[in-house]
Amino acid sequence: MPEKNNSTVGIFRSHEDAEMAVKALQKSGYDMKKLSVVGKDYHSEEHVIGYYNTGDRMATWGKFGLFWGWIWGLLFGSAFLFIPGIGPVMVGGPLVSWIISALEAAVITGGLTALGGALASIGIPKDSIVQYETALKADKFILIVHGTVQEVKKAKEILMHNKAEEANTHEATVNQ
Repeated sequence: MPEKNNSTVGIFRSHEDAEMAVKALQKSGYDMKKLSVVGKDYHSEEHVIGYYNTGDRMATWGKFGLFWGWIWGLLFGSAFLFIPGIGPVMVGGPLVSWIISALEAAVITGGLTALGGALASIGIPKDSIVQYETALKADKFILIVHGTVQEVKKAKEILMHNKAEEANTHEATVNQ
């Protein structure tokens, strides 16, 4: 699927800002199965205990439980992972399977985390990966929009108009 190598990555200060952007993408008709969300969820009195998935229903506990519950209902795939160097993260969308593939194939090289290995596998450059992992460590939220070149360019505009601190488009090269 060549589309997975075209992406726009937005960095958001809060889960409210990320949620606003997801709603704007949804309203514009964007396919929610091509959206991944990554964020931490444990700096509060209500520490994350875990989550469970029963069919299409996801339940979470923690500071952003309602946010993650809503996101899980929209996206394809979900996980709660502990990534050394970053800590506990919630991941929703196709990025979940790419993280699992990176772990299973042991493709994590050059000091990248499992998240970094997954991002590298979809064509995101290492310097950008470091930037995104740093944002996660600072408790920010990352939205990754996958699709055709036209879709990810449109998504970048939507993210920037919906409180993204930054949004970068990464297009597949002919050699990938």
